[in-house]
Amino acid sequence: MTVHICWHPSSLDHDPGPAHPESPKRLAAVLDGLRAVEPGIELLWHESEAASMAALLRVHPATHVDRLHTLAGIGGGRLDADTAMSRGSFDAALHAAGAALQGTRLALESGTSVFVPVRPPGHHATADHPMGFCLLNNVVVAARNALEEWGATRVLIVDWDVHHGNGTQALVERDDRVRYVSLHQWPWYPGTGPAHERGVGNIFNLPRPPGLPRSRYVGDLQAAVERAVDGWIPDLLLLSAGFDALAGDPLGGFTLEPEDFATWVTSWRGIGAPIVSVLEGGYAPQRVAAAAVAHVCALS
Repeated sequence: MTVHICWHPSSLDHDPGPAHPESPKRLAAVLDGLRAVEPGIELLWHESEAASMAALLRVHPATHVDRLHTLAGIGGGRLDADTAMSRGSFDAALHAAGAALQGTRLALESGTSVFVPVRPPGHHATADHPMGFCLLNNVVVAARNALEEWGATRVLIVDWDVHHGNGTQALVERDDRVRYVSLHQWPWYPGTGPAHERGVGNIFNLPRPPGLPRSRYVGDLQAAVERAVDGWIPDLLLLSAGFDALAGDPLGGFTLEPEDFATWVTSWRGIGAPIVSVLEGGYAPQRVAAAAVAHVCALS
């Protein structure tokens, strides 16, 4: 089976600083890994267009987008203690969201699987606040446009990044067309995502301590996804694919290995919905590349 890769070279132009963990090197390693993927796995590469303002406005107000545009236009700068922009960051963010949109439309129209290796990541971005290395919420932009433009009626978002996707939860927790499942380290940045928060019954948070056996994380997320789709079959599965949940990542304490992400994807193909996986965190470049390749092979 073919896997489509939707991305844009501008993702490598976002430069938050020489000592910043969200470095272009992490994406470069992923791209190198994908280009060397094993024979028999067919990858079709697509360069994305920039997300339109109309698509972004379904999630972010114009003032938020304008703020990012203005800061990039003066050469960049710091948005908060963790989040910075360079001159190329706004174009990178527009094309990252555009790649998520392109991949989602392609998946819904053809039923194929898609991986979106882009940066900056997105799941911490709220409607009007960039944070946690994130400028635009790529996954929610894709979900909202799938629901409003491309005929989807139910969207499941599964987030395995070691950090809770506070922006994603805030944006979908009152929308019963979307279910959000998040496995994340607790307590840890950004300090959100307790299990008792259920939204309108559509939020499934799995806060877990660091250092557990990897089988515990794998099994807990599997069980939560099964609960989320019980009697509620989605038209689309969006993955917030944060590979900072790997053992040894400098910004997390989980114990997962690359094959665990393949285990999840293989299982969730049985749901029957097309899968679009969008890169989030992961700060040990070669480990991230290995996990990205393992889960793309499982998508095929």
